[in-house]
Amino acid sequence: MVRILGIDPGSRLTGYGVIDVNGNHSRYVTSGCIRISGDDWGQRLGTIFENLNILISEHRPNEFAVEQVFMHRNADSALKLGQARGAAICAGVSRDLPLSEYTPRAIKQAIAGKGGASKEQVQHMVRVLLNLNATPQEDAADALAVALCHAHTRRTLQLIPGASGASGGRLR
Repeated sequence: MVRILGIDPGSRLTGYGVIDVNGNHSRYVTSGCIRISGDDWGQRLGTIFENLNILISEHRPNEFAVEQVFMHRNADSALKLGQARGAAICAGVSRDLPLSEYTPRAIKQAIAGKGGASKEQVQHMVRVLLNLNATPQEDAADALAVALCHAHTRRTLQLIPGASGASGGRLR
């Protein structure tokens, strides 16, 4: 069994989701959002880092996966998202967790079967795949989708002799 922490980084709201994976079976552990407020950008990034460190200590994942940044129309928003993502990555790497990264399109493809799936479709499929009684909040559902995408990818890689991971959509 492996425990995976999925992270959907954001400058105001960072979603997280933790699942346990045993073979083809995934089980929900927890999910939620880290709410970031204030005007001091350094403190906001520190909030992401500190809260994820607490989650890692509490839930002890074996691996973590993060959604990659996609280019926004607004360069300032993309930079802030990238910095929030960096704070999240630093939290996991500082705890020696193996990191995997997935594009939004790859996550949607793995969860909903099409790379252009809507937020609602992703939320619905996360609920179905994890057999949840209620639909998770949007950012938490996105983070659970990241964790599920990683679970599906790692399972597939285990079936391919000599494959050790994926980078840029290619096996290595």
